[in-house]
Amino acid sequence: MTDTAHTQLTTFTQALQTFERGDHTAATLSTLARQQTTLLAALPPRYSEVLLNLLDRLESSALFSEESCSFSQKDLVANLAMWVKKATESLGPQV
Repeated sequence: MTDTAHTQLTTFTQALQTFERGDHTAATLSTLARQQTTLLAALPPRYSEVLLNLLDRLESSALFSEESCSFSQKDLVANLAMWVKKATESLGPQV
């Protein structure tokens, strides 16, 4: 299970990088992230809560031009990158 969780974390990390480059929409990133069910199950419940909250805000921010929304996309991407870092630490080394 941990190997799959690590694989799904890598998939999400790559999708986040693709989004940062402008090659994915917020909706695409959000859909992909929500499909990483093994990863979310392997992490403490608060990780799912935080991720889903960030994804909801990211999707909302995409409805507005750049930074006109109360949710800064740049800040949300930075928070998602921090989430990835913390999730990596929580999962521990790959076996």
